[in-house]
Amino acid sequence: MASVILEQPPENQSTVTAQPKKSKKREEREQIICKFHKENLKWSNVDWVILLWMAGIHIGAVAAFFFISWQAVVTCLVLHWATASIGICLGYHRYLSHKSMKLRAPAEFFVLLCGVLSGEGSPLTWAATHRLHHQKSDKHGDPHSPFEGTFWSHLLWLFVYRSKEVNQKFFEHYVPDMKDRKMLQFFEKTYGLWVVGSGFVLFGIGYAMGGMYMAWSMLLWGLCARMAFVYNSTWFVNSATHLWGYRNYETTDQSKNLWWVAIVAYGEGWHNNHHAHPSVAPAGHRKWEFDITWWSIKALRAIGQAYDVNDRIPQKNAEPEVDPEPGKNGIVVAK
Repeated sequence: MASVILEQPPENQSTVTAQPKKSKKREEREQIICKFHKENLKWSNVDWVILLWMAGIHIGAVAAFFFISWQAVVTCLVLHWATASIGICLGYHRYLSHKSMKLRAPAEFFVLLCGVLSGEGSPLTWAATHRLHHQKSDKHGDPHSPFEGTFWSHLLWLFVYRSKEVNQKFFEHYVPDMKDRKMLQFFEKTYGLWVVGSGFVLFGIGYAMGGMYMAWSMLLWGLCARMAFVYNSTWFVNSATHLWGYRNYETTDQSKNLWWVAIVAYGEGWHNNHHAHPSVAPAGHRKWEFDITWWSIKALRAIGQAYDVNDRIPQKNAEPEVDPEPGKNGIVVAK
């Protein structure tokens, strides 16, 4: 009988299957996401400009109660609605981040200006960060998950410093569809001038109305108190609506609908609805889920300034959306 010789594997041959090599784009994206991790919040990496700004705004909000005038309080309320509902909820969130509608140039300029005046960051920074939140929602890499700590999601995540070079790469990966648009570039370059300049304008208007007392009243209520209220109402969407409330849809994260956040954040509190169907313009999907920002969108559509509005309300327990354009709608970013 002929003998059979079995071939022996070389001694150093690995029995582990080789892992596919990551693409350069994916490696770059992972490096960017690492810059948002909680571990980066240390004294050597604090964004002192943002920290001091936030401290100053909240101190000013407390001081506002020593300079009360009805004119200033009304200004605060009007600017709160304009910057939070029109600027952040409609402009930065539903229009830019998720492309729930299209806007004509006059309306686009107005809503983006309102977003800039909110003091919540430039349009590209806000939209890119929000898209990353959707991609990594409640997972490691989410910029502001409450499961990294309630105060982390509400405020502390803002204080992590990232270089200009990292931010540019961030834009290339998360807002490639809008990073070169002229109007957005204009607001990127002039963001600080609008925010600081609005304070001087409010102070000047107040002085013209009634001297130094009214000047401080308008500045402290129109800028500081208003911004502090807008900041915290927006931050509750990051923190509270991932902790408490009810769910209409089964999503892969812990997003929930919370009525009181819907009040203070102009409809954004219906957060589970939004995470299941981010491209849908109305955030309220049930009869009782009122959405003030949606009323403004309908008004803009009625006068022809908003069009191609995605107003389709999904059925209860409908399957969550899949992004038809990976990386361009804030749902999924292609590998």
